[in-house]
Amino acid sequence: MDKPLQGKRVAMLVENGFEQVELTEPRKALHDAGAETDVVSPAKGAVKGWNFTEWGDEIAVDVPLEQADPNAYDALVLPGGVMNPDKLRMNERALEFVRSFFNAGKPVAVICHGPWTLIDAGVVAGRKITSYPSIATDLRNAGAEWVDEEVVVDRGLVSSRNPNDLPAFNRKMIEEFAEGRHEQAAAERGGAGVAV
Repeated sequence: MDKPLQGKRVAMLVENGFEQVELTEPRKALHDAGAETDVVSPAKGAVKGWNFTEWGDEIAVDVPLEQADPNAYDALVLPGGVMNPDKLRMNERALEFVRSFFNAGKPVAVICHGPWTLIDAGVVAGRKITSYPSIATDLRNAGAEWVDEEVVVDRGLVSSRNPNDLPAFNRKMIEEFAEGRHEQAAAERGGAGVAV
């Protein structure tokens, strides 16, 4: 079986209340493609998912956010859910972690309400992106070009709207993660992978 992500390490940044399927399905797709993944979180020990309309499973935190080194990762996944990005966007350490991937031109995949965190990290201006429709105005106000499409790719940023888009999201995520760093995107941000 083809393993296009063999040797790649991917951070999956979440807080309590992440949409469970938006972590578990991309994680399985990444593992199937040969990547290693770490659940990174400000939560201690384990983080609790949201399963559509009720609380879901607890998932072990592999690396506490305060110990996570963005330079150790090749790519970042930001699952959605409403509570999860709303908590992350108020956590300066989480925002610095996210920013470092954009500054280094590393690929990032975000789904559903996940782009809320990107708004507060200041990384969506001038980018084409999709999301859960209820945050379209937030993204436009932050300078993004919002579109209603199954999956959108813009300079290494992969975005989708909701769990129904996961098959397309996972395919594009693996393609972009296999391509690796986007030097142009890093140059536009004026960065070169600064440690946080």
